Amino acid sequence: MSAENNGQNSYGQNSYGQNPYGNQNNPYRSPRPLRPKTIGTIAGIVAGVIFALVIVFNSVYSLTENQNAVVTTLGNPSAVTTSGIHFAIPFIQKVHIVDMTVHGLAIGYDERTNQSIEYESLMITSDFNFLDVSCYIEYAVSDPIKYLYNAKEPENILKMLAQSYIRDTVGLYAVDEVLTTGRYEVQSAVSSKLTSRLEIEDIGLQIKNVTIQDVDTPTSEVKAAFDAVETAKQNADTLVNEANRYNAEKLPAANAEADKILQNAEAEKEARINEANGQVARFNALYEEYIKFPVITKQRMYYEAMEQILPNLQVIITDGDGETLNIFNNEVGNK
Repeated sequence: MSAENNGQNSYGQNSYGQNPYGNQNNPYRSPRPLRPKTIGTIAGIVAGVIFALVIVFNSVYSLTENQNAVVTTLGNPSAVTTSGIHFAIPFIQKVHIVDMTVHGLAIGYDERTNQSIEYESLMITSDFNFLDVSCYIEYAVSDPIKYLYNAKEPENILKMLAQSYIRDTVGLYAVDEVLTTGRYEVQSAVSSKLTSRLEIEDIGLQIKNVTIQDVDTPTSEVKAAFDAVETAKQNADTLVNEANRYNAEKLPAANAEADKILQNAEAEKEARINEANGQVARFNALYEEYIKFPVITKQRMYYEAMEQILPNLQVIITDGDGETLNIFNNEVGNK
């Protein structure tokens, strides 16, 4: 049966433009276009979802144990120090997360390449010697609000202060002290000075530790000269130690010999004093005899003196007529 016989055209409509199937869907019918109202509704839903996601994204933030946050509400900052999930009012509050872990700052060398930076490391000591000194500063944020708002670049301020205090402190020590035991004193002094200065600057940073990584002479020629000086000093120390050891060995014997000489001198002194006292006693006794018998005493003293002056002299005493009265010689008891 043709379409003309049943009153339908090729699009499933009768001659009056009506669908003979009533409200049933026609599989051959083309889809109806979306209305403008429907398109606007879908766009509004998509925009709302995007807006909601933006609000959620901007209102929720989380902190770890090593993080603090500074939340500004219409420009007024407040600190959040507890870890976990937190909420902020979108477009009214802004969140700035601050890392509270310990950070490192290299002075005098590049931390990535470990290459020396001469304009930072070259320093002069109190005895006018040059040294390459590299340090490592460990610091952390002590107050996140002050860290963000009290200074524009707090790390740069810390680096400039560290360079200044390291140079100033190294300049107070001789080259030998900085190269040996004095480096620990330098570390302690720099740490103390930086801590006090950061409290004055109030930029929200605190010093954890100061370590001198390396100390060396700037050039190979200077290093060779310095090594020669150190060798000479070590040789001098060796000689001094040997001299001290020789002194320690010889000094007791010398002290003993000196004591012996002193004792002999004291004994000689006592003997001479006793002898002098004896002579004084004999003189006093002789003087008493002289007072009693001056003529006889004079003769006796004369004879004794002559015996001492002329020990081999023989004295003959006569009476004037040639008769011998007495003969004296140097032998005791002989006459």
